[in-house]
Amino acid sequence: MKFNCHLRTSFIFNICLTAFVLLAIQASLVNAQEKNPQEKSVPQFKDGEAQEVEGFKNPKDWITHDLWVQTDFDSDQDGSPDRMHVSVTRQKQTETEGLKVPVVYVTSPYFAGVSSTSKEFMWNPSHELGEVPPKRNNPPQITTKTQRPFISQSHHRAWIPRGFAVVHSCSPGTGLSQGCPTVGGINESLAPKAVVDWLCGRAKGYTTPDGSDEVLADWCTGKVGMTGTSYNGTLPIAAATTGVEGLEAIIPIAPNTSYYHYYRANGLVRHPGGYMGEDIDVLYNFIHSGDPEKREHCDCEVRDKEMANNQDRLTGDYNDFWAGRDYANALDNYKAATLMAHGFNDWNVMPSHTIRIHEKLKAKGVPLQTYLHQGGHRGYVPMKLMNRWFTRYLHGIENDVEKDAKAWVVREDARPQNPTPYKDYPNPDAAPVLLMLGEGGKTTGSLEIAGKTKTQGQETLVDDVQFSGKKLAQSADSDNRLLYATATLKEPVHLSGTSTLKIKLAANKPAANLSVWLVSLPFSDSSKINDNIITRGWADPQNNVSLTESAPLVPGEFYELSFELEPDDQIVPAGQKIGLMIFSSDRDFTLWPDAGTELTIDLSGTTLEIPVVGGTTAFEKAVSNKN
Repeated sequence: MKFNCHLRTSFIFNICLTAFVLLAIQASLVNAQEKNPQEKSVPQFKDGEAQEVEGFKNPKDWITHDLWVQTDFDSDQDGSPDRMHVSVTRQKQTETEGLKVPVVYVTSPYFAGVSSTSKEFMWNPSHELGEVPPKRNNPPQITTKTQRPFISQSHHRAWIPRGFAVVHSCSPGTGLSQGCPTVGGINESLAPKAVVDWLCGRAKGYTTPDGSDEVLADWCTGKVGMTGTSYNGTLPIAAATTGVEGLEAIIPIAPNTSYYHYYRANGLVRHPGGYMGEDIDVLYNFIHSGDPEKREHCDCEVRDKEMANNQDRLTGDYNDFWAGRDYANALDNYKAATLMAHGFNDWNVMPSHTIRIHEKLKAKGVPLQTYLHQGGHRGYVPMKLMNRWFTRYLHGIENDVEKDAKAWVVREDARPQNPTPYKDYPNPDAAPVLLMLGEGGKTTGSLEIAGKTKTQGQETLVDDVQFSGKKLAQSADSDNRLLYATATLKEPVHLSGTSTLKIKLAANKPAANLSVWLVSLPFSDSSKINDNIITRGWADPQNNVSLTESAPLVPGEFYELSFELEPDDQIVPAGQKIGLMIFSSDRDFTLWPDAGTELTIDLSGTTLEIPVVGGTTAFEKAVSNKN
């Protein structure tokens, strides 16, 4: 059969046209899939924040595995580099579609279990100052939790749906991580550094603690952020001090930035709130959950030698041991963008831990924000702030977070998720107001702007630790404290920053505790922040010249010393008074010597400087008797 030429040409043309159309449709579908993030499950962003992606949400689809990352140190001295136990949880798309994601990383000494906090394993605070304390018992060994592959599931639901992998690791000498715990030693900085190095392809990871089969992090973009609360918030700062490449941003919450400042105060042996008798060796016991076969060696070398020989519960002086556990001394290489968070009423890890690092990072020009609230020792930061921070520095989305407020303060009656933005902390409008003390402290003396006090002199208190600070603040008169107060405020006074006490005193003994509370009067049992404690401070008069060297007091001789109270940001309402309470032993924080030590305060040589928004003008207006 023969085809008509015209028909044959038309037939071929139609076939070609149909094929072209099919190819075009197919290409269009492919392009549509590539352009539609819902089809490929890639990270999505809106208003500068990472959004939850439907394809990342189902935990059943997540990939979880663990490994051991090799470090550059051998803290248990067994002849081999310590390896850290690490767990990874990431989206299935990192395996099936070649997706690469940044990491939110949390490390801790707590994940594998902790020891007892029973009073019998703490130091007994009941003894005279400068005397050898009663012997302390060590607790039973921790039974290590060894579940695998999860070390912890914290932060999974917050970050994995938003396009971040989540990584956890156990600190040296805890859980299945090798080495010895050192509570602030250099290995606690180098351990998370090694994990970041592994995530960025620079360190080795292995499937077992002593094997040679490697594990790669080829799913990671090389951008890592760290976060955590308390000890878990300390370790991101420790890692950042190494300057490790790839650690782009951290969000430390209520971090302990100096173990000296945690267990001492201006030369005074002082315990963290709620943990009377705790010291650095007690915390060592609390976390030492590592290999049972290595524990005796670690106990001997770290707890019973290094700590026992250097923690110095006799004088409370600052020394090389404490200096090496102070991260403010190790910021030269620090560059990670930092969003810090702390509570002004955290009497465990006190707010100065954050503010002291905040001030140094600000001077270095490191990208910095600070979230401050009126609560205690807890780990809350609004998700919006955290999301914007990690989205900017880990995903690289230009969301102008650098132009956001530098400081966020939760006001007294506000919810934690509704902080007030400020240009900085302390409030740039705050200025120091110098106050002097007027006689009458056994009841209530005056606290007035310098130059206005007419009657001063010397006043004496008698130490008696059986009376708590709260009871002393509520007493109408007392021989055991001295109290000085402003006039009743006619207008609110906004304090923002750090108060400083300069005091001239004498004691009838060679050693004495010195405790100071700034309070809102009348002092109430209410949980409302405006009704009681504004801030506190402690010091050892024997360290009146230097923190590194104390000297016994000559009874009856006057000494001058100056020290800061804990930083604060609080609006004291009209109708209250601002009071300064001076006493000796603080039952909740200091050692407990026998009652009877006398402290005599020279009022003419004593001043209190407080940071007031609006300065002296605002303060004078608030305490003025004029209508």
